[in-house]
Amino acid sequence: MPATDSPSTVGLLLSGGLDSGILLGHLLGRGSRVQPLYVRAGLHWEGAELRALEAFLAAMQSDRLAPLATLAMPLADVYGAHWSITGRGVPDADTTDDAVFLPGRNAILLVEAAVWCGLHEIEELALAVLGSNPFRDASVEFFDHLQTALDHALGGRVRIVRPFGELTKREVMQLGRDLPLELTFSCIDPREGLHCGRCNKCAERREAFRSIGMEDPTRYYQSPLTAFKMMNAE
Repeated sequence: MPATDSPSTVGLLLSGGLDSGILLGHLLGRGSRVQPLYVRAGLHWEGAELRALEAFLAAMQSDRLAPLATLAMPLADVYGAHWSITGRGVPDADTTDDAVFLPGRNAILLVEAAVWCGLHEIEELALAVLGSNPFRDASVEFFDHLQTALDHALGGRVRIVRPFGELTKREVMQLGRDLPLELTFSCIDPREGLHCGRCNKCAERREAFRSIGMEDPTRYYQSPLTAFKMMNAE
């Protein structure tokens, strides 16, 4: 897509994963200036995720890419002993999507990031929610209601945008296949800074590469076969 004559700045919620990394490439490719935003919530995997995100941003260097802004919204006092905080009982590759749902997370991230954007005169806040996302806090209705609330809270200064809102995972992967996807990070139970190879999100990541016939470039702490044998032995 050709660059625009006068690029505007878009705030982008980045998790370090495949979808948001590909959205970064998409926004830069269309000529936007991008302000990446990462919200630290104290989740089990954030250290490894943030290191990967910094490496990905370095590889995507552009004069239209602003330095990463890191915000803080600790959730330990809200989530308590939830697996996402403690790292105990992390959903494995055999679990369903419901197992990895984090209550209220989209609302929490978006409100803080939107307020930051409003105070920094950034009129759009993008996130990489897909049309195939099964959760209610990724639905059109959710975003319509949240936008109304933010308009009241911020005087209509920030608009939530979902460029991938009608796309499937396979379609998004096709868009980003030429990006340095090996530097993205999807794991919810990292081991020594690597993808664990056995959690729900690692399984989803492998399937994402498989869906477009692309070799998975990810370094896993355990190979899929080793992880399968260990899970069946437990």
